[in-house]
Amino acid sequence: MTTELTVLVLAALLQVVQFILMAVPVNLQVGTGKTLSARDPERMGGPLEDQVSIRTARLIRALDNHFEALLLFAIASIVVSLSGQSSALTGACAWLYLGARVLYVPAYAFGWVPGRSIIWSVGFLATTVMLLDTLL
Repeated sequence: MTTELTVLVLAALLQVVQFILMAVPVNLQVGTGKTLSARDPERMGGPLEDQVSIRTARLIRALDNHFEALLLFAIASIVVSLSGQSSALTGACAWLYLGARVLYVPAYAFGWVPGRSIIWSVGFLATTVMLLDTLL
């Protein structure tokens, strides 16, 4: 397996960890009656994010953000691997992406400004470099 695919698997496992970090406090704060429901906002008394603490709401947004970032990183990793263009550069970028995503969780949860945005940018740039490298 290429470095990029290995890091993709690790990034997916990070997503699992992020889900747990978010789900536990959400369930403790609003109860399983709401979290096991269809989550219709009008029946829940508003959006779930509005009913939890600030930090828990940030964990929800950080998880959502990783879903978005993971899609682009997965495309980059798969294209690099299937096209046989795995290199030291793309491998380093993959690790850089994962490192940034790991740091992004506490950066978002604890409101590191402007650190959160800088960390996000590092991961986004690393993914972009991977994509561009396949075209050059």
